[in-house]
Amino acid sequence: MLDKTFDAASVEPRIYDAWEQAGAFKAGAGKKDGQDSFCIVIPPPNVTGSLHMGHALNNTLQDVMCRFERMRGKDVLWQPGTDHAGIATQMVVERQLAQQNLPGRRDMGRDAFIDRVWQWKAESGGTIINQLRRLGASCDWSRERFTMDEGLSQAVLKVFVELYKDDLIYRDKRLVNWDPVFQTAISDLEVEQKEVDGHMWHFAYPLVDGPVDGIEEIVIATTRPETMLGDGAVAVHPSDERYKNLIGKMVRLPIAERHIPIIADEYPDPEFGSGAVKITGAHDFNDFEVARRHDIPLIVLMDKEARMISTPENHVPERYDGVDRFEARKMVLQEIEELGFFRGVEDKVIAQPFGDRSGVVIEPMLTDQWYVNAGELAKPAIASVREGRTEFVPKNWEKTYYDWMENIQPWCISRQLWWGHQIPAWYGPDGKVFVELNEAEAQAAADAHYGETVELVRDEDVLDTWFSSALWPFSTLGWPEKTPELDRYYQTDVLVTGFDIIFFWVARMMMMSLHFMKEEPFHTVYVHALVRDEKGAKMSKSKGNVIDPLELVDEYGADAVRFTLAAMAAQGRDIKLATGRVAGYRNFGTKLWNAARFAEMNQCVRQADFDPSSVQLTVNRWVVTEAAQMIASVSEGIETYRFNDAANGLYRFIWNIYCDWYVELIKPILNGDDEVAKAETRATSAWVLDQILVALHPFMPFMTEELWARTGNSDLVCFQSWPDVEATDDGSAEEINWLIDVITSVRSVRSEMNVPASAKVPLVFVGADELTKTRLGLHENALARLARTESVSLSSEAPEGSAQIVVGTTTVCLSLAGVIDLDAEKARLEKEIGKIEKEIVKLDGKLANEKFLSKAPAEVIQDQRDRRDESAQLLAKVKEALGRLGSAA
Repeated sequence: MLDKTFDAASVEPRIYDAWEQAGAFKAGAGKKDGQDSFCIVIPPPNVTGSLHMGHALNNTLQDVMCRFERMRGKDVLWQPGTDHAGIATQMVVERQLAQQNLPGRRDMGRDAFIDRVWQWKAESGGTIINQLRRLGASCDWSRERFTMDEGLSQAVLKVFVELYKDDLIYRDKRLVNWDPVFQTAISDLEVEQKEVDGHMWHFAYPLVDGPVDGIEEIVIATTRPETMLGDGAVAVHPSDERYKNLIGKMVRLPIAERHIPIIADEYPDPEFGSGAVKITGAHDFNDFEVARRHDIPLIVLMDKEARMISTPENHVPERYDGVDRFEARKMVLQEIEELGFFRGVEDKVIAQPFGDRSGVVIEPMLTDQWYVNAGELAKPAIASVREGRTEFVPKNWEKTYYDWMENIQPWCISRQLWWGHQIPAWYGPDGKVFVELNEAEAQAAADAHYGETVELVRDEDVLDTWFSSALWPFSTLGWPEKTPELDRYYQTDVLVTGFDIIFFWVARMMMMSLHFMKEEPFHTVYVHALVRDEKGAKMSKSKGNVIDPLELVDEYGADAVRFTLAAMAAQGRDIKLATGRVAGYRNFGTKLWNAARFAEMNQCVRQADFDPSSVQLTVNRWVVTEAAQMIASVSEGIETYRFNDAANGLYRFIWNIYCDWYVELIKPILNGDDEVAKAETRATSAWVLDQILVALHPFMPFMTEELWARTGNSDLVCFQSWPDVEATDDGSAEEINWLIDVITSVRSVRSEMNVPASAKVPLVFVGADELTKTRLGLHENALARLARTESVSLSSEAPEGSAQIVVGTTTVCLSLAGVIDLDAEKARLEKEIGKIEKEIVKLDGKLANEKFLSKAPAEVIQDQRDRRDESAQLLAKVKEALGRLGSAA
């Protein structure tokens, strides 16, 4: 006998163990002859990470597809693994060393530190993998990879060396995002732009040769006064008439006491500030491009810790040497004012870049780094999408991809860290570089070059973690070896990812895969939405609105969390997640569990020889037809990446059709004396429950697996074939759905009119055709029982005091005279309409207020719009009820 409730906490671990012991997730499990392969590579989470809502959504959708395709008989590989997360892991281990009062990284040396990181990884690096198991992820864990494992490391070395020898990797001096705490370049993804209260200071630079057209000085504005010491020019727009005669003239740079030119460039905005901008090429990304166009000197002001440096080349006074950049800012401001060149300051909210892990302001820094010629590699990757070999879903993300790829900059791939793939480059005595797979090959190349044995020094930098993850679709399958897995599963099928890493990961996988595999890594990129809080705000620790998926799993079970995310995953629409929704889908699971208990209590047992096309009763033919339509819609939803449509189709069929209507409609049969009808209905009910468990399994794997076992199966539902039901009867479906429409409409009107639940109301069908009359004759008892009707009759005219509804071609009248006080009910509805209209006027006023729209957070504005829409819908419903009441009066 089924328990009264489903205990997720005790069942889920047991079920997961059963899957693993049965090898249910291994590549090829359940494969049927003649079926193709299906492969997804998991976006590798950081080895330091913990499961967040983005992970939960991303992996739920992947799991839905993998379970679905396994049940369709395909050879499925869901390839798991983790990323070594260079800077994050190094930070974790360094912090751990400090907490344990152990020697720091530099004290213990590189080799000892790397050993310590591997030790940490062995002890703590599997956290997120175990959390994915709790979610039900059906990855082939026997094939788990790590971006620093031996095989992937060999792939990384081979790619680097080959790209270098193809002149697609090179060393250059360019600006990078520099983290002064970790003293390394970091990627744009590791930079968090924050709006902070700042200032815009205005300084004057005097013309060296005196006034021109009465102008003695040119005024610039800056939010970073300390960088003015590195100015190489002042730029004005060539169309700016104010400065036309100043172009080519020199100004004196205060404090540094250098002369710098006034140049013409398209970069300055004549309408902004004075129209003149300082060009500090070594400390600003935009200025760097201007400086390169005009061959302006790049003057470095700071060291790796963002402290000022004084050299004969940069003309920074010695008093600044070693001073922190923000302390230097105060010194510059004071000296500029003392020199008489201060021209004012204004408060200004500015976007400032912070390191997402160090928490300090990032400094644009001119350094020597390794780069990939991304512009060249991007060309075939752009063509792949334009020519339809890889498609984005939703399609609008293709524009984002093109915008990035067609304007792509060189990719900085070196990092000043110890944890990661050390760059396979060795330097000779004169600085010549030798790039080879290993030190022995580099030494041989150097000896041949110099004609003697020389001492080589290896580059200390490691590669950006995105470099190794760019190889993920083929390196995880064994490349550069020609493995059977590479032959079988590459090209992979679909990549499921968030929009924020289209640039950092998707584009780079496209480039690397096309270069080395000569084929796209996947035919589809499904870009899922962002999971926000219930008000539409982005989740963040600082706001305190982060929802932990594991806490939801603990409270509601993994199935409820998974189904919530899938049901809300509409293409192109962010998910507003409220815990109430998760609780609601847990109730959905409970509803199914209770329906299974009902079937069990009524001896609805699976019949091995059951043929759904052979059932005779209309209600059974109807439910078989609806089941077939549900299965088709779920299949189509998953195939077209409309997971919300698939989940909502399941919800409608399970809750409304099976649990509510079918169970209610068959109760008289199961309680009756017709044994033939009973037997057919029991067999049909059991068969439909089986179809439900199989079709729902990709979304709610734990409960479906438990119910499958508890309803008499010795095998696993995950090994069952996806249903293929052809038995349909549109006539029976239309008949029962007509009955349901009548009952639902009557119930709705009773509710709108405040008809007491105990009151039985006469039902009159006006203008009924022959088909309706036949149906009434067959289902009068069901109407009486489920619509609480006193009687059912036919008439050519609507009786007085009745509320009217139209169902199909027939008008159905509820005789309300004497059942409710029509005048009092009319007054109540009119009062409700007035209240709603007043609320709509209030909301319209707020939404028309430009001050509110300009200052309120986006999520607050959207909340007001949602409330306005809800009020409008409610108003229409209440007016409809009043209209019905008017016809009854």
